[in-house]
Amino acid sequence: MLASLSIRDIVLIERLEIDFSRGLTVLTGETGAGKSILLDALSLALGGRGDAGLVRSGAAQGQVTAVFDLAADHPARRLLADNELDPEGDLIVRRVQSADGRTRAFVNDQAVSAALLRDLGARLVEIHGQHDDRALVDEREHRRLLDAFGGLEPEVAAVGEAFAAWRRLSRERDQARARIDAARREADYLRSVLDELDALKPEEGEETELATLRHRMMQAEKVAGDLKEAFDTLDGSTSPIPTVSGLLRRLERKVAQDAPGPMEAVVAALGTALDALDEARSGLELSLREAAFDPRVLERTEERLFALRAAARKHAVPVDDLPRVRARTAASLEELDHGEERLGRLTEEAEAASGVYAAAAERLSERRRAAASALEAAVAAELPALKLERARFIVDLQSDASLAGAEGNDRAEFHVQTNPGTRAGPMMKVASGGELSRFLLALKVSLADRGSAPTLVFDEIDTGVGGAVAEAIGLRLARLAERVQVVSVTHAPQVAARAASHLLIAKEPVNGEREGEVRVATRVVPLEAKSRREEIARMLAGAVITDEARAAAGRLLAGR
Repeated sequence: MLASLSIRDIVLIERLEIDFSRGLTVLTGETGAGKSILLDALSLALGGRGDAGLVRSGAAQGQVTAVFDLAADHPARRLLADNELDPEGDLIVRRVQSADGRTRAFVNDQAVSAALLRDLGARLVEIHGQHDDRALVDEREHRRLLDAFGGLEPEVAAVGEAFAAWRRLSRERDQARARIDAARREADYLRSVLDELDALKPEEGEETELATLRHRMMQAEKVAGDLKEAFDTLDGSTSPIPTVSGLLRRLERKVAQDAPGPMEAVVAALGTALDALDEARSGLELSLREAAFDPRVLERTEERLFALRAAARKHAVPVDDLPRVRARTAASLEELDHGEERLGRLTEEAEAASGVYAAAAERLSERRRAAASALEAAVAAELPALKLERARFIVDLQSDASLAGAEGNDRAEFHVQTNPGTRAGPMMKVASGGELSRFLLALKVSLADRGSAPTLVFDEIDTGVGGAVAEAIGLRLARLAERVQVVSVTHAPQVAARAASHLLIAKEPVNGEREGEVRVATRVVPLEAKSRREEIARMLAGAVITDEARAAAGRLLAGR
């Protein structure tokens, strides 16, 4: 419930502290005393639209703080926890309105967005007036209220689970069908790719091995060419060895015939040179045998390497990814070969889930139709006392498979027929301001604490009604206040007399900031028994309070 409201520098209010109690609290006072300002301030604290005009003249900013005492399992606490805000203890919401139009919002002294504050406020307080349609303009809210009245939340949750399962299986089925359709369109191409890659048999890391082998063989080919050229020089037709060998033999004969001399050193040098040339030729011959390679191996290596690289370019992947391309291609074809069976299974499961959802939604529709009849009867029972005995309240419930969703196949809208022979239509459009407020009260009384915020605020819903209707309104507000906290701004003494707590809103003069300046400010006074009787007498009599008015006020209070 709303425990307290603190207002600073809002319109005529400089500083105001109001404590609220459980049950029915009424706010009364002369026209223009500031009752609407209080509701505007409360609306601001609950996330309502900010307005620089709310800031008191001369002040830089105004602020409103509302403190709520909530049950441990109240939905507002779950919302706090979901947004990483402290859900324990009293809930304190604060809104700061600056004179430049900017606003700031706080929950338990932590800054929050205006959207979160508005979402939280909707769970805490409902404000209703003759021309206020915020709570009932959305037909989804009508369906939620109908479900709350019928206690259908478990059935709605079950339908939501069935709907989620159906949608999930339907998505899986559609995705499987799309994959199969795509595979069918590309089947011939995929098979050619698979045949090509199966023939190629690419292996990860193969490109590096082939490139290394090719480089080594190409280097060996170059070395072998140089060795062959050197060997041919020493062993071919132009080899100097035979020439040197013949020269050496002639010189050796000369040396043998003549006495030893300088020629002996020449012969020795030529012998050494001949031995070196012969040794070099033998070394070259051995090196040629060791460097020998098969050119066909190089050719096959290059053919393999170039084939792998061509396939990689074709598929726009690195060579090492060709095995994965082959695996994906095989998987796509396998999806085509075996996907039909899986698609059939998913189709059966989706159809079964659709049947489960349809059955659950139809059961929910039946329960909703029963709840709609019961709600119509409950509201109808309240209408005569509210001088709407010729009116009808209708729950227009439409069920259609095209409306299928997480909350069933139904659309609910509250309609009214204000007089026999007139056409029924949406309550927010057909009922006049006074009628709307009474229909709303009858609906809220019928719903009691189901589907409502813990605090309900009614702004002058008794305007323009006579004594008997005002008495009926007061009685129903009191009944409603047995289940939820009710705050009512009223001009009807019959309503005021039914309250458990009575607050008087009044304006009083205060000293201004400049000497001699007098301003007015709104104040709130909790009324006790005697002063309360005096206020109700004023509401009955007007400006001059008579003894008869005081006696009538006493009788109203005694009849509570």
